[in-house]
Order: sequence, then structure tokens, then C-alpha cells
Amino acid sequence: MTDKLVLYTDANFVSPYAMAAYVAIAEKGIPFEVSPVDLAKGEQHRPEYQALSVTGKVPLLVQGDFALPESLAIIEYVDEAFEGAPLYPEDVRERARARQIQAWVRTDLAVVRQERSSDNLFRKPAQPLPALSDAARAAAAKLIAFAEHTLPQGAGQLFKTWSIADFELAFMLNRLVSAGDAVPSRLVDYVHRQWDRSSVQRWIGLWSARIR
Repeated sequence: MTDKLVLYTDANFVSPYAMAAYVAIAEKGIPFEVSPVDLAKGEQHRPEYQALSVTGKVPLLVQGDFALPESLAIIEYVDEAFEGAPLYPEDVRERARARQIQAWVRTDLAVVRQERSSDNLFRKPAQPLPALSDAARAAAAKLIAFAEHTLPQGAGQLFKTWSIADFELAFMLNRLVSAGDAVPSRLVDYVHRQWDRSSVQRWIGLWSARIR
């Protein structure tokens, strides 16, 4: 495949879904370009963007005449279409587990996402965040229990090799860690290990460049 890859992301570089797609492509080691879309200005509704992504959302991957929205679809396409480091475990059951983790953190725990914005992962809040509501505390406890059960003791990743599920679980946990909420130390270490990956730091570099 010779057509260049272009990944359309949010212009603020805080979307967890755009970031997941970016991290996946970066981990795969594929050359690609980033094209920010200013959602606040409604650029996602412009006819030229709608022609590529009828959903009008980010992320969107474009390769020649092929346009693919939705981060999960992008991640799986990149993993299957290109050589490079695998984004999912080789074992079929572990691969299914990785996809389960992705699906769960994306569809459950909405109250945690509401009370612990992804913005806080990149910029320290100007003042302490309010305590979690009862509902959010229950959801946070559920997240922590899940992570404690799923992450093997003494391991820095979920499976034998790193997978994109590590990033997605760590991103959700980091909503709590970055806010100073109580999280077991081994999970804090796990979050920091994922956050230190070069693919993640490259994205953070894009965010940093935007705010200068």
C-alpha cells in the first residue's frame, strides 16, 4: 500500500478516541500525517469533511480513496493491513479479551468520564477538582476492581506483549490518577508506564505545541 495515511483528529488533541487511533498507528511504525479538525468552529460539518466522513466525527483515517471513521475500526484496519508490531495479542482468547477491555472502558463508566474530563490528563486543573459523586465513586471502584483483577500481579502490561488495550485501560485509569483520586500504587505505576511510551508522548507533544 503506497497511498499516504492521513489521520484527522480533534484540534485540541484531547479526544481519547483520536488519541487511541494515533497511538495505534504510531506503535505500528507507519508513516502518517495528522490533520487537526477544529470541532469548536464546526469544521467537522464542512462539506469537504462530510464527504469523507458522513458521521462528521473524529478520528478519521484517509488512505487514497479510502476513508474510515471510528477509532476501533481504524485500529483494527491498521493492525490487519500493515506489517509492524501487533496491536493485539496473538492468542485468540487474549485478543478477544483485549477487545472486551476496549469495548468496556468505552461504553461503561460514563459518570467517570463526565466528572474526570480527559482535558485534565494533559493540563493540571487550575484548582482542585470537586470530589467524585456517589455514582462516580461507585464507577471508579468498579474500574479499579476490574483493573486489579485483569492486570497480572507484577506485570507492566495486560498480556505477554503490549496491546492497544493497555493504552485504553490506562487512559481511563489516568482520569482518576491525574485528578489525585485514590488509586492503588501498582495501578498508578501501570498508568505511568503506559503514559511514558513514545507513541503517547508524541501525541502529548502535539498537544503541547498547540498551547504554546
